[in-house]
Amino acid sequence: MTGTRTVKLVKTHDLSPKHNYIIVSHPHGILAHGAFINFATEATGFSRIFPSITPCLATLEGIFWIPIVRDYVMSMGICPVSELALKYKLTQKGSGNAVIIVVGGASEALLCRPGASTVYLKNHKGFVKLALKTGAYLVPSYSFGENNIFNQETFPEGTWLRFFQKNFQKIGKKILGLNFCTFHGRGLTRTSWGFLPFNHPITTVVGEPLPVPKICDPDKETVAKYFEIYISALRKLFDQHKTKYGFSETQELTIV
Repeated sequence: MTGTRTVKLVKTHDLSPKHNYIIVSHPHGILAHGAFINFATEATGFSRIFPSITPCLATLEGIFWIPIVRDYVMSMGICPVSELALKYKLTQKGSGNAVIIVVGGASEALLCRPGASTVYLKNHKGFVKLALKTGAYLVPSYSFGENNIFNQETFPEGTWLRFFQKNFQKIGKKILGLNFCTFHGRGLTRTSWGFLPFNHPITTVVGEPLPVPKICDPDKETVAKYFEIYISALRKLFDQHKTKYGFSETQELTIV
């Protein structure tokens, strides 16, 4: 992990402990570095910034099949990103709970490039349906700088390297739900090559909570309606803060 001094958590609105929340984290980047440090640890002071709110970062179920790794993530309060686990957190643990979902997942990781602002979201409406089923408020969040801490390599089409890269990614996606990215960062010294993150700042900005009605069996039209409301809130959050954290005024959030 890079020094936590380069990672910050910024609050734009209070989160009342009277409600439960789904904090939706963008972008995934290579390893969801900002989401992990800000929401799974106290390195940036989550409990001080959001008092009386209990966070639970959700990750792939496949991670919980790996010995030792499973125990490590569970010790940090991380839960599987399954409907059963998330509904339990949002309906059976009282109020003041926040589950954090990095919705772009493996597909979004492949879009990660320094300076990019692309999120994989159009086909991911499950988090909205979950919010409607549980009555949890939706909260957009964006980690500015997440895509800058690693360089990702995509080999040229038609080469053997690209052939092996694509098939390795397919196998990983099928078995574990992971797209294995070919990436690198820095080594133990600033000028060396390795797998430590580059020392670029990450600022995770948590936006305004969006009230959502509790509907046991929401129809597609209702899900689509609140999905569009969420998209508008995410774009607003990005545009309001992009120039503060490394983007130009003309940079746009691309949703695919």
